[in-house]
Amino acid sequence: MGKVVIVATVLGAAVVCAVGGLIVSRRMKNGANWRRTMEILRDFEEKCGTPIEKLKQVADAMVMEMHAGLASDDGSSIKMLISYVDNLPTGDEDGLFYALDLGGTNFRVLRVQLGGKDGGIKHQEFAEVPIPVELMIGTSDDLFGYIASEVAKFIAQEGPEFQLPSGRERELGFTFSFPVMQTSIDSGTLITWAKGFSIDDTVGKDVVEELAKALKKQGVDMHVTALVNDTVGTLAGGQFSNKDVIAAVILGTGTNAAYVERAEAIPKWRGPLPKSGEMVINMEWGNFQTSNLPLTEYDYALDYHSPNSGEQIYEKMISGMYLGEIVRRVLCRMAEEASFFGDTIPPKLHIPFILRTPDMSAMHHDSSPDLEIVGSTMKDILEIPMLSLKKRKVIYDLCKIVATRGARLAAAGISGILKIVGRDTLSSNDEKRKSVIAMDGGLYEHYEEFRKCLEHTLKELLGDKVWERISIEHANDGSGIGAALLAASHSRYLEDNETQEDIVVVPAMLSDD
Repeated sequence: MGKVVIVATVLGAAVVCAVGGLIVSRRMKNGANWRRTMEILRDFEEKCGTPIEKLKQVADAMVMEMHAGLASDDGSSIKMLISYVDNLPTGDEDGLFYALDLGGTNFRVLRVQLGGKDGGIKHQEFAEVPIPVELMIGTSDDLFGYIASEVAKFIAQEGPEFQLPSGRERELGFTFSFPVMQTSIDSGTLITWAKGFSIDDTVGKDVVEELAKALKKQGVDMHVTALVNDTVGTLAGGQFSNKDVIAAVILGTGTNAAYVERAEAIPKWRGPLPKSGEMVINMEWGNFQTSNLPLTEYDYALDYHSPNSGEQIYEKMISGMYLGEIVRRVLCRMAEEASFFGDTIPPKLHIPFILRTPDMSAMHHDSSPDLEIVGSTMKDILEIPMLSLKKRKVIYDLCKIVATRGARLAAAGISGILKIVGRDTLSSNDEKRKSVIAMDGGLYEHYEEFRKCLEHTLKELLGDKVWERISIEHANDGSGIGAALLAASHSRYLEDNETQEDIVVVPAMLSDD
């Protein structure tokens, strides 16, 4: 009996020791995993750093690239495209005009009733239509046919408050935010698609002709009067409302900027200078590159696996299409090297772009004590049922790091524009002069922390006195309204409408926000 007790005691002690050993081992493993998680997070935060001196270097590099792009088409990472818009809307435009805004996974069609001098915009309506994924990789006829059919539906629902003068054809401004070789205000040949579109038979064709052909097939009597980039449209819409607007910036799915430049400061311009002495420049700043950009291994990997590897580097750091994807890639590293989500990696975490920037924004704005939105977002999107509070805090911090870097780099770009037009300093003649930046895009509009960080950083770059003369205004749907306004200012029915026939046309590329 004594032997049995001794054996049982020994076995019990062995079991206790084994269990204790497992607990200690698991705790050690968990501790090591947590340390590795924090190493990954802090290393990423350090590499994403944007101290003010670095941002000033980015702004200076932007100015250098802008000057190079104004001098020649091939001399810069920034194209600095001539838009052929040398007269922005004045506010005297009158009548009914339309706009089609195509630049992402949705398109918008608008109608605007203008009231002439001091009348402003009397009425406006729009419809937003999602584009089926299959049409983004189908044929040109299918895509433009679908768009034209939706335009026809929109016109059919027109109310009595919208009046088209008798005998006139409807006129439309076409906002098309993809790379185009533009030769006039109303024509442009597609160079390549972007943002998930891949329709080979559109490349090399005039997109205005493609749209016009589709509209005619639908029985829509409409003339495409102006082809513009969304940023140029935003600038036109902004200046219609506020004459102090000098530039426009899009921060949405993609990003771009446009501004008003002195025509004599554009060495690559050929032919007579415009009578206005000015020309709107479509920067295409998404392709901006400089060694001063704080790139990480996650950015390099994202770029490598993108359809346009080596291009649009600035855009991939600051625009809405990519911010959530950067967060996903860092979480993947944590899952692989630190078992952040447990012993198995959530299968959905491997899906590129499954974590969208709106999801990231929701987590970044989570102010609940237990970060409930972070937990529910991970559950809904990645099917991760339970996350501890400290892990939710890591995800929150990660979102903040990515957003902060993007916002501060965007502010540096805006600072560069202000530098090139001489609005980054004050002189005795400038004390009452305002400089307004028209902003549009879902990222700027809906991501409040991004927006606040951008504005705070711009103030930090410019200083308090200059900042007092700067204003950033949200140009809601500016690109669409701006296109309609440019259709009005270039209407075929204006008796004093000035054409550009007396200007020697030099092909320029339009595009890609």
